[in-house]
Amino acid sequence: MNILSFGSLNLDKVYQVEHFVRPGETVSSLSMAEYCGGKGLNQSIAIARAGGHVWHAGCVGRADGAPLLKALADSGVDTSLVRQLDCPTGHAIIQVDRDGQNCILLYGGANQQITTGQIDQALDHFRPGDLLVLQNEISQLPYLMGAARAAGLTIVLNPSPMNASILTLPLRHVSYFLLNEVEARELCGQECRDDLLPERLLERFPDSHIVLTLGARGSIYQDAHQRIEQPAFKVDAVDTTAAGDTFTGFFLASIAQAVPVAEALKTASKAAAISVTRSGAAPSIPTKTEVFASPL
Repeated sequence: MNILSFGSLNLDKVYQVEHFVRPGETVSSLSMAEYCGGKGLNQSIAIARAGGHVWHAGCVGRADGAPLLKALADSGVDTSLVRQLDCPTGHAIIQVDRDGQNCILLYGGANQQITTGQIDQALDHFRPGDLLVLQNEISQLPYLMGAARAAGLTIVLNPSPMNASILTLPLRHVSYFLLNEVEARELCGQECRDDLLPERLLERFPDSHIVLTLGARGSIYQDAHQRIEQPAFKVDAVDTTAAGDTFTGFFLASIAQAVPVAEALKTASKAAAISVTRSGAAPSIPTKTEVFASPL
């Protein structure tokens, strides 16, 4: 099964801080580093490093996007569907505090220049049953989801960043929701215990597969027939920036290779645990070999 990751490509500037900047406050950072990132790029790299066959589609700036294309290609991602435009590449400003938690400011840039023509051209390369992986950092998502549905692709949505635009999407077309408890609660539109969120989502989307990540509390998979819970692996977190993207990539690569869901959850959880012990987004994502060799 082939995988099309149609998503964002960002240059990440990561600042280590004592605490997140508060309104009206100016603080000095402890350090600064620049990495390749964007949820789309991170998930594409995670899929490839997990052994999946993945093509990335999206847009970068002609003047500053070369490092992103190289990062994808170096990890085994096919970049033939990425367009180079005469505008700035998307970027993110990321604060990481002493506990490894992060907060992120995004600038869309080229990610917001996706066209319907580019979408149609990209989808022509895939067949019914192939996976389409989406997040909420590019333009033209409603058209993309409708066209993918018509082409018979299996749609995977990570509704991040979660905002009001998510609720305007044709969510009935989504086969897999991969999301955290905050995103799940907003998508449900109601308050409930975290462990009940998969059930509430299935009430709205009964034909979907729900994968809920709960950070240090593990993850839950639920569909109409089964529920599987996976504890988190205990590690000392340094930077959680790409943990969710790593989990998503390894889970989807496993599913594409017909790995049982319980095993896919375990592998994804282990990969995410390894990623948070390293700094940066894409650089923190482990390979399949590292994951299976890990003593976790």
